[in-house]
Amino acid sequence: MIRHIVLFKIRDEFKGEIPQLVRNFYGMKGKIEGMASLEAGADFLGSERSYDLALITEFETREAFEAYQTHPVHLPVKKRMHEVRSASVACDYIIPDYTRERN
Repeated sequence: MIRHIVLFKIRDEFKGEIPQLVRNFYGMKGKIEGMASLEAGADFLGSERSYDLALITEFETREAFEAYQTHPVHLPVKKRMHEVRSASVACDYIIPDYTRERN
């Protein structure tokens, strides 16, 4: 399982669009094969080190994650984020097997 975390800083002139940007993220949920989960939200704290938006997705395989990068459902969301962001950071990692509950 792959976890993909992206944090976005939104340019001041687009901050009013943040609720729609979150809805755009959730619009991908259930439409991309191999995407096991999606969670997104806007920062409420507004501290100096805060980013404005977070997107956390999980993919069943690395291949599914790679296919997501050019998936037709993802591309317009990605394009819009490139237009409105001033910065972004990401972390992509394999979720270790030992973190999953065992029965």
